[in-house]
Amino acid sequence: MEQIRTVPAFGGPGRGQSVLRPVHLSVLGGGTLNVAVPAPVGHDELASAFLHMERRTESRRIALDPEEQQDGSTLLTATTALCHPHHDDPQQPGLSLGDGLWRLTVVVAYRSGSTARFAVTPPPTPTGDGPTRPSCPSAATGTVFRLVRSIEGHVMLKVIAPRRQAELIGYSVRWDRVTVHGRLIAPGLPPSHFTAEAVPRTVGSIIPIRPEWQGDRFTFDVPLAAMSAGARTGHLWDLRLRCGRTKVKIGRRLTDVRHPGKVFRTPFRTVALTDGTLLRVHAHVSGAGRAAVSCTIIPTPEDHTR
Repeated sequence: MEQIRTVPAFGGPGRGQSVLRPVHLSVLGGGTLNVAVPAPVGHDELASAFLHMERRTESRRIALDPEEQQDGSTLLTATTALCHPHHDDPQQPGLSLGDGLWRLTVVVAYRSGSTARFAVTPPPTPTGDGPTRPSCPSAATGTVFRLVRSIEGHVMLKVIAPRRQAELIGYSVRWDRVTVHGRLIAPGLPPSHFTAEAVPRTVGSIIPIRPEWQGDRFTFDVPLAAMSAGARTGHLWDLRLRCGRTKVKIGRRLTDVRHPGKVFRTPFRTVALTDGTLLRVHAHVSGAGRAAVSCTIIPTPEDHTR
């Protein structure tokens, strides 16, 4: 079962509170909250409604808009961007939420002046092993906004600050080189302090690489000549960043793709080194989402006659 929907959490106040079962509730694209709950049926006419989010002494409000349905019912809906106060641009529009558990409550005001509060139940748990997960980290910052279930059976929004990671943007493969493009997330140190490394999966020595930095973005050419020197068979190498004892693997993680190795597919290419050596190179994303490169020397007719 998906961890995103089944993490138990204490919800605090709210035991015995009336509940609403959402028609839709999700965090899409890693940072957009979508809410649609049925308007409570009562004798009083609805005046306004909002989604109340609270964590300890903090609270936020999101206005809910009534939408009439064809069957005569009314849905209360809202869509809002989410952001982290310490990792997103302060000028970015959206609802700023710090780390922790935020309890969700629908508050309804009636024309008579009375109000009512309703807890929200979690959305149904997705079944099956589809190509995408129900949610993913924010592609901009790596912050995680995840819907979880409280121990009372109510839904909460869990916010987790991004951890240090190196996100692979992509490869540029030419006839004579392979270039890696990436971005360092939540570095904690100046990005320029980090170097890159090619690390063999089996035998061989770690090969240091000097990346070029533009802010938090880096590029470097894969050291194919050093990786294939003296090799009689093909070898697989992982790519990572390093600063002192801190090691950060490069990979594709800020995505909702369930099986990155099957989706982010790249072809095998023939690359010619400066000394004329031909390599069969495969720069790809592994099944675990890590950036990896395999290279094998292509024998020439002269090699077969020796």
